[in-house]
Amino acid sequence: MKLYKGVLLIILSALCVTAGQLLWKLSADHFYLVFVGFALYALGALLMIMAFRFGELSVLHPMLSVSYVLAILIGYFFLSEPVTLTKVGGVAAIFIGMLFLGLSGKEGRHE
Repeated sequence: MKLYKGVLLIILSALCVTAGQLLWKLSADHFYLVFVGFALYALGALLMIMAFRFGELSVLHPMLSVSYVLAILIGYFFLSEPVTLTKVGGVAAIFIGMLFLGLSGKEGRHE
């Protein structure tokens, strides 16, 4: 059960970091968004530190790659960026990798 807490915190961390980066991109028009972006990025770092208490670094840290998935979704919904077949393939590969990593953790092994 501890690993699931770690995975949840890592996903929340990735969400905060990605949202912070979105705000940095939008800060060209609204400079105060730079500071809000930094705050979200810092929150993401704190959540990451908390997550590492609940699982192995070699399992949890690569799960931050969910931020790539979030970046594609945010780019599509908020910035009208295209989602290509190549991006969809990359997202599928990331999800498969995260599944294997999650199953490889101490609580996921059936040895």
